Amino acid sequence: MERRLEEAAQVITAEMGSPITASRTQQALLPIRMLDAFMEIARDLPLRELRSSAEAQALVLRQPKGVVAAIVPWNAPLMSLTMKMGPALLAGCTMIIKTSPETALSGNLLGEMIAEAGLPEGVVSILPAGRETSEYLALHPGIDKVSFTGSTGAGRHLAARCGERLRPITLELGGKSAALILDDADLPSVVASLRVGSLRNSGQVCSLKTRILVSARRRDETVDALAAMIGTMPVGDPNDPATEIGPMATRAQMERVAGYIGKGLDEGARAVCGGRGRPEGLERGWFVRPTLFDGVAPDATIAQEEIFGPVLSVIGYANEEEAVAIANNSPYGLNGSVFTADPGRGLEIAARIKTGVVEINGSGVGFRAPIGGVKASGLGREAGAEGFDPFFELKSVGLPPESAAALAAE
Repeated sequence: MERRLEEAAQVITAEMGSPITASRTQQALLPIRMLDAFMEIARDLPLRELRSSAEAQALVLRQPKGVVAAIVPWNAPLMSLTMKMGPALLAGCTMIIKTSPETALSGNLLGEMIAEAGLPEGVVSILPAGRETSEYLALHPGIDKVSFTGSTGAGRHLAARCGERLRPITLELGGKSAALILDDADLPSVVASLRVGSLRNSGQVCSLKTRILVSARRRDETVDALAAMIGTMPVGDPNDPATEIGPMATRAQMERVAGYIGKGLDEGARAVCGGRGRPEGLERGWFVRPTLFDGVAPDATIAQEEIFGPVLSVIGYANEEEAVAIANNSPYGLNGSVFTADPGRGLEIAARIKTGVVEINGSGVGFRAPIGGVKASGLGREAGAEGFDPFFELKSVGLPPESAAALAAE
């Protein structure tokens, strides 16, 4: 993967429009960093653990779950795929990975790498196919575990069908994350963090902070700073290293994002920058205008539904209690940020936000900590030691005292 990093970046940019610089530094590089982290974690995972008490002696075994169906989306194909593949293979499972038809080429490229690396044939199978195949695969009697990343609607449907068969499923779904900016936050640092934290991959990331919460005291300067930042982000050809906002991955996605921009305007929000129509000078391609809305009500459509594009909403709050309430006023709970000059205070607020991950001052959690969502953002966790748990079956074996003593002495 390291040797073919540039090739992988070029393929992802060609097939879904990720700006090439982001494809190199995120789309193709981070999967390698993930595998490094997962291999380190795996070395310390106990596959056999002796648990003793006065009443009983037990050996707890972690055994491979079996055959895993991994279903991944188009927005970060190698990252989503590696997030599942690393722990599953290290746990001893085999896999069938259903890639999205929009990003089949990067999946096939990974298949070439797997073969070149020498994994036995059949340990990982790459299956590019549409949504109907996802359900067929997830419900097939030869599958023991399902791991899905994608939309909340599709995840809810698959979970219901798997529930009928009592088939375990892990879901990493959508998000509508909030960036809560306290009055003592350093605004230039906040804006620099949100440049990536709210708009990377042209806004097509489920964990992006797209609701910007700021008090009335700092609202105007925050809106001005965000608009100025967006104005410095080049929009255009994703093959140009300077481009920061590329096209949407598909025409359908462009139309979806454009529809939400129109909805925001129709519901009374003010487009500080962007708005309806194409960016100037871009008459071809699936481009939308990066848009910053102000005057957004917490219950507005654009504040409640996932847009999956370069669209941000600024929402005002009167005090800290209201800010936390607004952050939690969402069907989703995947990610979030707290910006403050007092990290201790930020930690207190982070504990009150109902979401699977919170970043203080834009600090990411890495791959050694679990990530995932609550509410409509998913079930279960990926990454970290906890990300291995879904791929293990636990078995407890009762032992006679002499066997327990022998094991304890090993």
